[in-house]
Amino acid sequence: MTFVNWLAGQAGQTFTSACVMTILVLMLFMTMKLYKSYRRNRTHLLLIIVLPLVIIQNGVLISLSVSDWSASPYLHIGYTFVSLLSFIIINFVFMKLYTGPAARLKGMPFFLMMIGLVLVTAAQIAYKPEMLSNPIAAGGVDLLALDFYGLILNFAILLNLRGIDQRFNYSASLIVYFIYQLSAMADSYVFHGDKPILVIFIHLLPIVYYTLLFLLLFEWVLERLMMTFQSSITDGLTSLYNRRHFNKKAEQLLREMNRIAIIFCDIDNFKKLNDTQGHHKADGVLKQVADIIKEETAGIGTAGRYGGEELLGLVAAPSVKSEDVAEAIRSRVEKETMVTISVGVSVSREGTTIAELVKQADEAMYQSKTTGKNKVTLHPSAQKRSRSEGEGSKRSKQA
Repeated sequence: MTFVNWLAGQAGQTFTSACVMTILVLMLFMTMKLYKSYRRNRTHLLLIIVLPLVIIQNGVLISLSVSDWSASPYLHIGYTFVSLLSFIIINFVFMKLYTGPAARLKGMPFFLMMIGLVLVTAAQIAYKPEMLSNPIAAGGVDLLALDFYGLILNFAILLNLRGIDQRFNYSASLIVYFIYQLSAMADSYVFHGDKPILVIFIHLLPIVYYTLLFLLLFEWVLERLMMTFQSSITDGLTSLYNRRHFNKKAEQLLREMNRIAIIFCDIDNFKKLNDTQGHHKADGVLKQVADIIKEETAGIGTAGRYGGEELLGLVAAPSVKSEDVAEAIRSRVEKETMVTISVGVSVSREGTTIAELVKQADEAMYQSKTTGKNKVTLHPSAQKRSRSEGEGSKRSKQA
């Protein structure tokens, strides 16, 4: 027996089904973990129900390759019915997972597809009732109506992918399955298993199809993990680091650089803006200011939201003067938004903690706030260090 004949025979079918079942078990494990985290999402529960069904379907496919069982028409009809039913449910689940909030996916079309499947199966049996009583050859049973209905289902779903995220990857999985359906029909009704290469092709396509589905599910899980992680370290409105993660990042940069500066920004008259313009307008202004701070500290530090209208910038580049960055932020806010900010700057010294740095910057900001607003004030410790660095620079130039 050649290797091609081996792949085209019972062993090849068993190998394919075993690979598919392994992929399905991995998908089932991921889905069960998802269900524990998102119990309100019944889509995951539906996937937990259908995946074992597909595993059983592949078990039936293995049994069909055994000569003693292959003569049973019930197994052939049952396999085809379960295959199409699971195809409908799986596609509903994946379309539900990847449908954006703006395009709500309705379940009625898929329910009608299942009703249609039952009716087509009944019509197939009613048209040829003798198929249930007569043993069939190893080549299979004539289920042209069901096979053709499967093509219609795939084509209908392919035409209705608007609003679906990952549309290209999802379409690829449907196209692979469509090619599998056409190849299986060609083998059954035209070549009757006489083309080993075609049979091998039919054996391998389900592996490709379920691998694509596995990658889609895996990518969906990764996206949710990233979203969860991002929401745990960033502020939902401004997208800046929240206070806890900002402090953690600042401590890391302080260890690495030994010298950092904190820029404490407070929006002037923010409460009045809230009261007169409304929360929506005030939130938009807050986000504008946050974006400016984020842009000015990009590449030289980081930014965070301390609380309310208080925002923090961090400068960790030795060659950049923190007061220049602070002034750039203040100036841009004044020119680009409808508000102004009061700014305080503190610079780390040996043994200074992040909490002390933030407190010093807060005190400097309060000095700006109480002496006219819309200005930058350096904390006294930062002023001393700035003067000493300036004097050192002059001496080095004279030398």
